[in-house]
Amino acid sequence: MDLHHKETTSGEILPVVIIGNGPSGICLSYLLSGYAPYLSVEGCHPNPLLHSKLSERPHLSLLEQDLEYLCEGLEGRSSNPVAVLFDSLLLPDSDFGLDHTSPLEWRYEPERAVPHLVLGKGPPGGAWHAMEGSMLTLSLANWMELPGLKLKDWMRDKRRNVRNDRATPAEIASYYEHYVSQMNLEQNFACGTTVTAVTRESGQQDGSPPCWRVSGLQRRDNGCSVTEEVPFSLLAHNVVVATGTHDVPARLGVEGESLPFVCHSFWELEAAIARGELDQSSDPVLVVGAGLTAADAVLTAHHLNTSVCHAFRRSVSDPGLIFNQLPKLLYPEYHKVHQMMTQQQHQSHPLDRAQNLRRAPSSSSSSPSSYPGYLSFPCHRVAAFRPDRKCVLESDSGEQTVVRVSKALVLIGAHPNLSFLRDNGRSLGIDPEEPISCRRNPIDVDPITNMVLAADGPGMYAMGPLVGENFVRFLKGGALAIAGDLWKREKKKKIFLF
Repeated sequence: MDLHHKETTSGEILPVVIIGNGPSGICLSYLLSGYAPYLSVEGCHPNPLLHSKLSERPHLSLLEQDLEYLCEGLEGRSSNPVAVLFDSLLLPDSDFGLDHTSPLEWRYEPERAVPHLVLGKGPPGGAWHAMEGSMLTLSLANWMELPGLKLKDWMRDKRRNVRNDRATPAEIASYYEHYVSQMNLEQNFACGTTVTAVTRESGQQDGSPPCWRVSGLQRRDNGCSVTEEVPFSLLAHNVVVATGTHDVPARLGVEGESLPFVCHSFWELEAAIARGELDQSSDPVLVVGAGLTAADAVLTAHHLNTSVCHAFRRSVSDPGLIFNQLPKLLYPEYHKVHQMMTQQQHQSHPLDRAQNLRRAPSSSSSSPSSYPGYLSFPCHRVAAFRPDRKCVLESDSGEQTVVRVSKALVLIGAHPNLSFLRDNGRSLGIDPEEPISCRRNPIDVDPITNMVLAADGPGMYAMGPLVGENFVRFLKGGALAIAGDLWKREKKKKIFLF
């Protein structure tokens, strides 16, 4: 959609503008387009209490019901109650490996549709289009799907079998893009847009109410392969921030981190491999971090027979380590990395301290299960990077080890880019003194409506990773919370006017 034709100089105020076209924004667009979930006639939920509550008012959609009442007593892997509720209804008892049929049915009721606009930098799917295409996703395939289109069925049409019940990021990105087309949501999406400012507009003398102004730039093909950026400005009664958290890689904040051999994304490793800069004769690659992206980097370098030094702050037995939370049979590649981290730990010896490890890392174990060319540094941090490609690693006890590397990959997560909000949205966090972080300081929202509590005015919502939901299966609850609140607010407004 070309936003140049939607310039709101005439004073038109859109009901809803959604910033971010990843799975969060797509799911909310689906609900705002007139699709509503009901308890089906044959529907039966394995939780008898929840089923009893749903049966009290089966003629009402979930959007009209008291979500707080339905959430009472439910437990799950999310801290957001509506996320637990909706996940339980879409995927009953999936945490126990059971495949219960959802008790919900979806009805298309166009009279419920709320006009809205979804803004995104790229095609529908958001950051999934930028993720590495061959690795398998962490989540099971059905956990990644959106309402109304079974991912497994869609995948079977694309390939012969569903490997290990997981999909690749490239497949997920393609699914989300297809979903928007399949559900006829395309007219609500404006791609190629970068939002630069969201501000609160006061009411005007002509009686127009206070609202939000969303400003930015949209890429547009000007012919002859020339692309230009055209400014746009929209007014909206409600704005939803759903940008995710993959925009700005987190940094260590240590000396030398800006040196050219220090990278902060997995893609930079791939690019170095494509340029032929890494092989089995290279100095080791240093991977910093103990998340799944760091594990992918370890596997990629290891498959190339390039030596790897792997430094991370936690111990290998820390229950908070993601590898200790994954079933071994379902995630064999990550179990392999955890084995490597456990079996081939750096052993500190007096003669090794502060020495340059020019040779490839060697195993500290002589067992046949060892992995040549890999060495882990648990409970270590990077103290400094030096121009001669030497990295100083420091243990919790203060002992330092210096390693010479070909590349250093700092893969310790990412922060959202909220530069379009005042002070990068810092005042909206649970701790307004700290920057927004999906794990440590998410945006503070009402747990039932997802409305931002410290916003400059009513009508600002946040969802997805920005409120701590890092899995697709749970961010759908944010869409339900927001759509339900918008519907209830609109109903109250009509009653008041009547």
